[in-house]
Amino acid sequence: MSIEKKIHFEITTPEKNVYRDEVESVSLPTTMGQITVLANHIPLVASIEPGELIIRKDGKEVLMAISGGMLEVKDNNHIIVLADTAEHAEEIDEARAEEARKKAEGILKEKMEDATEYAAVAAKLQRELARLRVARKHRTKKGVGID
Repeated sequence: MSIEKKIHFEITTPEKNVYRDEVESVSLPTTMGQITVLANHIPLVASIEPGELIIRKDGKEVLMAISGGMLEVKDNNHIIVLADTAEHAEEIDEARAEEARKKAEGILKEKMEDATEYAAVAAKLQRELARLRVARKHRTKKGVGID
């Protein structure tokens, strides 16, 4: 008889604690690629990229859009994510995210002299694309087809 080991997971943004619970696994995008952290994972510190964060608990998935930040996996089955932003899939306003994506793409098509401004707009585009992917995946999982 095997007992599944749980991981204490928490994700925090500058505004609030977004999620805290005992989970089976967490998958998220890092600069090293997409990783999944299970119980007894080795200690790790990694930078997070914009994308989809998947929390698995009790056979269910919680989807979130994350815009970046830092991940720390401690050796006592404890994961901490300090995120720039993190949203539950059901909280994402898909129409607003699509509008922001189009605006960012339009700005990127213009000739930009300032590399810093270009990088900021490119990062915003990546955040909005991540939000849209998560919102659309959540909508599909709920049984509503994509347009």
